[in-house]
Amino acid sequence: MEFLCYHRDRPGSLPLRHELLEEHWSYMDRYAKTMIARGPTLADDGDTPTGSVHIVGLPDPAAARAFAFDEPNYQAGAYRDVLLRRWHNTLGRTMWDFPGGRTGGNRYLVLGLGLGQIADLAVPPNQDELVAYGPLLSDDGTTWLGTAALLRAPDPDAARAILTPDRYADIEVHNWQFGGRPS
Repeated sequence: MEFLCYHRDRPGSLPLRHELLEEHWSYMDRYAKTMIARGPTLADDGDTPTGSVHIVGLPDPAAARAFAFDEPNYQAGAYRDVLLRRWHNTLGRTMWDFPGGRTGGNRYLVLGLGLGQIADLAVPPNQDELVAYGPLLSDDGTTWLGTAALLRAPDPDAARAILTPDRYADIEVHNWQFGGRPS
């Protein structure tokens, strides 16, 4: 099963995140073989972290909750809240397989919070700009709750346009970059 976990930073938690960086990476290293995508969301300055996205394959919802809530930054209070949803890897690849590479262009996390009527299940036509794409689902995988995408786009409005606007209660667009240990 695949899960999307989005930890949103608590205001003023940047010093704590810096202090726990090695612990965070060590924790994530334990999941390296099942990681589909990862990386920080950033403020408009393109430098200040606002959250942390991880899409990971795990055995079940209980393992996903353990992944999300045992994370060192969460345990230390660096995060304001956590969005944890079952997810389906519609592209069938990881971010490391993204044809656009790790750098270049603007990258975004787009979260469409569904209104109830299923939307955007089919992969959009411009797959070469998609890093990850798929529906957000209930724990048992039977109820559509929205759609999440990581993508390269010219600007936030172009990123938002990947989803059908009138089918979502809200569409969030966050600056995002590839994450993980520096090589």
